[in-house]
Amino acid sequence: HLTGRHIPIEILPFNFSEILKAKQYEVTLDKLSLPDEKAKLLEYMTQYMTSGGYPEVVTKGVDPRGYLDVLFDAVLFKDVVKRHKVRFSEQIASLGSYLINNVSGQYGAKKLANILGFKSQVTLEKYLGYLTEAYLIFPLIRHSTKAGMRLRSAKKTYVVDNGFVTAKAVQHSPNTGKLMENLVFTELVKKGNQPGRELFYYKTRNDREIDFVLKKGYQVMELIQVCYDITDADVEQREVKALVEAGKELNVSKLTVLTWNEKRAVEKDNMTIQFRPLWEWLFE
Repeated sequence: HLTGRHIPIEILPFNFSEILKAKQYEVTLDKLSLPDEKAKLLEYMTQYMTSGGYPEVVTKGVDPRGYLDVLFDAVLFKDVVKRHKVRFSEQIASLGSYLINNVSGQYGAKKLANILGFKSQVTLEKYLGYLTEAYLIFPLIRHSTKAGMRLRSAKKTYVVDNGFVTAKAVQHSPNTGKLMENLVFTELVKKGNQPGRELFYYKTRNDREIDFVLKKGYQVMELIQVCYDITDADVEQREVKALVEAGKELNVSKLTVLTWNEKRAVEKDNMTIQFRPLWEWLFE
């Protein structure tokens, strides 16, 4: 018999707007002019950054760390080990744990195989594919017009939900900057930016890294840096220098630094860098 086309629909954990809606909290500019309301919004954002957006965590008040620890293991077993008949389940569990604890970090398959004791790089790459297919991790490739460069360059890894990062952290509390970068990545994906198609990272000719490159077709539309704390002048200079350098190389003028709660503009070399608070960007 004839069958129709299958159209996959991605259902991801709540984004920030959906979380506020679930909590019946309406954001208005008038509200945010009040210090208490602004503090409340930032508190919700902190919860989102550490506990993630799974509905059970947001609406039912379950212990996020315990619940998400069990959920991650359940998805790993059911959607990866059982589905693909993985013989060495400890290996894939250690791979998942390593990637979560090094969220937003770069990796090369050969080096990663050596670190984790994989005898075969092919097996490691196969396992990475399983974790991606199960929507536990997202690899991000380097932007380049050269296919060889894209294939040879290290990838970065992000996790589908910040709650998993906190639940599986070897350290007591994960790095705040890394959590914020992962949150921005997942929000970009939820906004429809497909990694490897509209979403990349970038390295300038001087090896300065840009967290996110947004493309539309062949055109680079925006460069985004994520920096939780921009109060250090050296940190600000580093982020600005990287964006200006990359902006010139990629011929893009929309340059953004996402911060926790700071809004201003900086001019450098005839280019404007917008420093924006994360909460404002999340409502776009």
